[in-house]
Amino acid sequence: MLLTLATTMQAQTDWTGTWATAAEFTGPSDMPKASLASTSLREIIQVSFGGEQLSLHLSNEFSKEPVEIKSIYIADAKDSCDIDAKTATYVRFNKQKSVVIPAGGTVASDIIRYKLKPLQRLSITINYGPNVPQNATSHRGSRTTSYLAQGEVKPNKPFKTFERFEHWYNITKLNVLGTGNKAVAVLGNSITDGRGSTTNHQNRWPDFMAKALSQNEGSSLKGVLNLGIGGNCVIAGGLSEPALKRFDRDILGQQGVETLIIFQGTNDIGTSRNAEQTSRSLIEAYQTLIDKARNAGIKRIIGATITAFKGNGWYSPFHEAARQVVNEWIRTSGKFDAVIDFDLLTRDPNDRERLQQQYSEDWLHLNPAGYKAMGEEAARVVMGK
Repeated sequence: MLLTLATTMQAQTDWTGTWATAAEFTGPSDMPKASLASTSLREIIQVSFGGEQLSLHLSNEFSKEPVEIKSIYIADAKDSCDIDAKTATYVRFNKQKSVVIPAGGTVASDIIRYKLKPLQRLSITINYGPNVPQNATSHRGSRTTSYLAQGEVKPNKPFKTFERFEHWYNITKLNVLGTGNKAVAVLGNSITDGRGSTTNHQNRWPDFMAKALSQNEGSSLKGVLNLGIGGNCVIAGGLSEPALKRFDRDILGQQGVETLIIFQGTNDIGTSRNAEQTSRSLIEAYQTLIDKARNAGIKRIIGATITAFKGNGWYSPFHEAARQVVNEWIRTSGKFDAVIDFDLLTRDPNDRERLQQQYSEDWLHLNPAGYKAMGEEAARVVMGK
């Protein structure tokens, strides 16, 4: 359910996402130790491109109770939880600072006038009212620290943090109006979400891709939307809703997407009890997602091969055979407009089943060096070079 809380201008279609994350149900282990009720939550994001007319989207889709928000303001982020108070700008909903998002609902802000710079770190401070859900809607793998303080903290007051954690709550999208830029959306799991990257350093592979695209002056493709979820599967099982179920919301629900990268399947293969059947089902699922994306008007769909995982606990010859079958289909089926061969890029030249040691975090996830190589290769393919 979407609350229609937006100005007339927001009905325009010339919006493009500069940042997004996939919403999830929040279990007890991923909730703050303290309640969010009557607190101020300061969250940090890094955008991909800039603009001067923004819209912030929030979600309460996975919660069974409403969430009461007294106010929200954005500001240029400084070190830790500090902000540049001179840049602080309140976000409004139907011209009001406060908003209540019902259980299962989402909300988009009015247009925010703000000078957003490319690749900048933006602080979003949510001042919660006393009524909040027992289980929030969140994204578990923020890879950036969020900060919690008591009461409603104004922009020019010290933010006295009493708890910090690496999750985002309620925020899901930041869109920019009328720049002519377009976005690439990435469907993925923990390798895309950034497992193995450095907290607060913005060194996931989509971050490196965003940096490379921002330097490509001849292209309008500047937005990078990371819709990876740790532990996520394509078909069924895993953590959070599988890709087949969440695709309409997390990918087709984004604005201004011109290119889609599908880089997901290692969890389906690694946890499979029938690897041969899983490889067939994955290929069928990819075709379903490709068809959906084309029908929705996404112009370019790129497949990315599944990276090696020999040395990780779920490796077996049967799982490896399934990975090879799926990768061969990605490379040769002709269903994709282009292929990013992450497998070839990152595997050990002396053992095609294993990552290069210099890129490995745990023989499944990559480290920042590996993510840098992946991000730059992805940008090269996206730019058609």
